[in-house]
Amino acid sequence: MRYSQWFLFVAAVFVTCLIVANIIAVKLIDVFGLILPAAVIVFPISYIVGDVLTEVYGYAASRRVIWLGFFCNLIAVAAVWLGGLLPPASFWQGQDAYEAILGFAPRLLLASFIAYLIGEFANSLVLAKMKVATNGRWLWLRTIGSTLVGQGLDSAIFISIAFAGVIPFDALTSAIVTQWLFKVAYEVMATPLTYVVVNRLKRAENLDVYDRGTDFNPLKMTERTTG
Repeated sequence: MRYSQWFLFVAAVFVTCLIVANIIAVKLIDVFGLILPAAVIVFPISYIVGDVLTEVYGYAASRRVIWLGFFCNLIAVAAVWLGGLLPPASFWQGQDAYEAILGFAPRLLLASFIAYLIGEFANSLVLAKMKVATNGRWLWLRTIGSTLVGQGLDSAIFISIAFAGVIPFDALTSAIVTQWLFKVAYEVMATPLTYVVVNRLKRAENLDVYDRGTDFNPLKMTERTTG
């Protein structure tokens, strides 16, 4: 199957946002009194790009990009881990900083990978089904609705697996809700831009896929869809 330059560009943006988000997530930031990981400045973009992929190219194409992002992130994590294991040069003083910033706790990695797959697939699935149900109308409703589900699952799964038993239940719940609402608000603010990108891509590609009859099995890697 041949992919257009636009599809490849959108897929590259998706994967880049995902990998960068995992790298900068270690830093905590204060946004109007809310303590959030720095990843919130870029990770929600992966959901917005995921919306664009599903809206224009369909669930099957989005599914392939989601798995591509997963495996690219796995390679990045493995490379960072291996880099930490290699003996540092005798004159290099940055090993502790490297491990502190780029080191990944196994529990956090597990939480991140599971939350990513479930959240992204849920986001794509909801948007694809809503598109068919609404006959392609109300893009804003579909992008926000799918984000409510996908980001809700992502936040709940990641924080629960990563911090259950580490922080009090009330703080755990507060962290889930705070991140969820912040990410949804991000999507809402980006809606006008999403409209512009989607409309231009549909015209450039002469494509507007509706997932009627699509097999939504996330493990199926090949699928024929109708525009």
